[in-house]
Amino acid sequence: MKATEATAMSRAGKVNWVLFNPKTYATILYLLLSLPLGIIYFTVAITGLTLSIGLTPIFIGIPLFFGVAKLLNGIVIFEQSMIRQILGLPNPTVLYTYNHQTEAGQNWLKRMVSGFDGALFIRNLLLVLLRFVTGIVFFVIMVTVISLGLGLIALPVVHIILMNELQLDILENSLFSYFHIDWTYNQQYLLYVGLGLILFWVALRVVNGLMQILRRIMYVDEPYQQPSVPPMEAQIHAPVQSQYYEYLEDHPTQGMMQPAHREL
Repeated sequence: MKATEATAMSRAGKVNWVLFNPKTYATILYLLLSLPLGIIYFTVAITGLTLSIGLTPIFIGIPLFFGVAKLLNGIVIFEQSMIRQILGLPNPTVLYTYNHQTEAGQNWLKRMVSGFDGALFIRNLLLVLLRFVTGIVFFVIMVTVISLGLGLIALPVVHIILMNELQLDILENSLFSYFHIDWTYNQQYLLYVGLGLILFWVALRVVNGLMQILRRIMYVDEPYQQPSVPPMEAQIHAPVQSQYYEYLEDHPTQGMMQPAHREL
């Protein structure tokens, strides 16, 4: 049973046939937006923490700090939901239990303090900072690899336009002339287009690989894992597990990288 579940988990969310899969192009759009979003997340986190620390002597910084913690948690949940939507994963239903009797006589500040999780706050802060770094790095990698492929594919068209309009031969001093290879322009066009298609296919594979890395970094598969919990908590996690495995049965051909079990 465990082997079957592990096999199913290893197949969920993987993007096949990258050239014709809309998930690939949704991933490209997401990585394009990741740069400005990462900058916004970073700015909000640093500004909020700085203000909360600076305003602590006049007691405004204390509720502001807890508000920033809530905001960081919302940012992480938002990023996780976007990745799930792009990869076609089910949205987990997380149930929370509260002791309303103990919170009835507390004011809003005590409720914020009692609901604060220091380990979760540190994790969310590190994820937001890491999201800023990966947003820049992944944006540069994606734009570079895709531009190389599309540039080679469009090279024949650009060469023809420059020859007709400006009488500029950009292939005059190419590698073919350097090695004294007497190829016609049409033969060079076919080679460049072929190389461009191969590089573009590789670029799409790289893009999907970057999404899988983000998936692991942002703990997207964490709600689907089966931790060792008491019976009462196991009942809480059961709806999430059953929904995930029902999804795997309905989509047997979609796979994913096996998620890493992480402990905070």
